[in-house]
Amino acid sequence: MVDVHKGIAEQDALGPGGIERRSGIDRRRRGGPRPGFLFSGGRRIRGRRYEDRQRMVCLDRYGQSYFGIIALILLFSLMDALLTLELIHRGAIELNPIMAFYLSIDPHAFILVKYGLTSAGVIILLLFNGFVMRTLRVRVGVLLYFVLAAFLGVFSWQVFLIHRGVV
Repeated sequence: MVDVHKGIAEQDALGPGGIERRSGIDRRRRGGPRPGFLFSGGRRIRGRRYEDRQRMVCLDRYGQSYFGIIALILLFSLMDALLTLELIHRGAIELNPIMAFYLSIDPHAFILVKYGLTSAGVIILLLFNGFVMRTLRVRVGVLLYFVLAAFLGVFSWQVFLIHRGVV
């Protein structure tokens, strides 16, 4: 028997004799990914439903373009650290007080912390890549392109300073 007051989903969930087949537990409400999702290969590239795309959803897979962007960001971060060390050797000073602290400890600590902070930031942006920032009306994943552009600008500036012998 079809009840006109119930939606299609409710009617489809009724088995023979009008008995409810659903367990009542919404799998989408569970927070975080399954424990073994790293080993299973995953299937989710984006949220399946419109309402899933409007909230934070953990994904199993990411587009191939993210690999290239992230690799370039990490490469430029490493180049930034090495060129910063070269500029400091030539007489420049580190203006960032946090990085200046690690630079005063050891150049290796400086490089490791710089690379680690960049990696952590990239991972956070990747995890939230499908989330839409309502104030800017842009997906968080787009910020990876801005980070890459910023590192490219810093790299270009450092190469210019070294080439011109400004420092």
